[in-house]
Amino acid sequence: MIIGVPKEVKDHETRVGLVPSAVTALREASHRVLVQAGAGEGSSISDQEYEQAGAELLPSAWEVWDGSDLVVKVKEPQLSEYELLRPGLILFTYLHLAPLPDLTDRLLQSGVSAVAYETIREADGSLPLLTPMSEVAGRLAVQIGAVYLEAPNGGRGVLLGGVPGVAPANVVVLGGGVVGTNAARVAFGMGGHVTVIDKNLDRLRQLDDIFSSQVVTLASNAWTVREALRTADLVIGAVLVPGASAPRIVRRDMVAGMKRGAVVVDVAIDQGGCLETSRPTTHTDPVYFVDGVLHYCVPNMPAAVPHTSTLALTNATFPYLHELANKGLERACSEHQAIREGVNTYQGHVTHPGVAESQGRAWREIASLL
Repeated sequence: MIIGVPKEVKDHETRVGLVPSAVTALREASHRVLVQAGAGEGSSISDQEYEQAGAELLPSAWEVWDGSDLVVKVKEPQLSEYELLRPGLILFTYLHLAPLPDLTDRLLQSGVSAVAYETIREADGSLPLLTPMSEVAGRLAVQIGAVYLEAPNGGRGVLLGGVPGVAPANVVVLGGGVVGTNAARVAFGMGGHVTVIDKNLDRLRQLDDIFSSQVVTLASNAWTVREALRTADLVIGAVLVPGASAPRIVRRDMVAGMKRGAVVVDVAIDQGGCLETSRPTTHTDPVYFVDGVLHYCVPNMPAAVPHTSTLALTNATFPYLHELANKGLERACSEHQAIREGVNTYQGHVTHPGVAESQGRAWREIASLL
């Protein structure tokens, strides 16, 4: 199989879909790898490293897309890449299609078979390709939130960890999954007063054990969320429904009741955001204010630390990519349930129920189409 690695074009997206060690492994399995020149520069990976690993360097994105059977990326295709989509192509990347009906239309019209990192789910319920970037995003969210709490950046002028005699910041984490746990860990480590809100009581019990009862855990409901936000200095949105739009658990009137200069980092913005006031921003223009509350809603947060993120992502994605390359999509789907669940579109059909429900579309089981 011929695997293509184009340079990412989303705003400030400096990660890359494949590292040189993975190129070598694919070459040893008799596959060809086409890499666009400069694709790894943002992650501190040179063209020379790719060449030494056995990749064929091509000057343009068009040549990579056109010459590949399978394109491996980091982020969903952007408008400038729509014309590169074609029948028979396998696309392996983060898609987060639920809030992107236009991209879904284009994938269906082009006949691309799109496998989304974020919906590959193993038998134990884990999301192995979402986990590493969720870990990065959760930890990074607190770092970013602490910076924006500084007065010159628009925040309340609160030091996250406080000092002796002055209380630390109140950090509220909405969701106790991978993002929320990592956010809570960093916020607690920086000395913040941390509250985690989740609807799963068993998960709250686990978090209580993890943090030795030093982090407050609350069962999620409208009253609990409203009261927690009222005193919050930093709010981390970490709610996830795999493949579907994130539930808007924070209403606009709740934001209006928050402190002026409080900061919201909505990591769930990839799936539409968990606040009614959230809308996607970019690394170039990352923040805006609603009712005096600073919102940071960048969908590709891990791109801020691309070297770490690229290595962590490839560690997770490569075993599945290797299987797709060795077996082809159809055989890989028939033999591996996790890959089957990752397929969002297949030859003109929506094949993931979460995407279909979010966009009001019909869908087909991938097994019925193979």
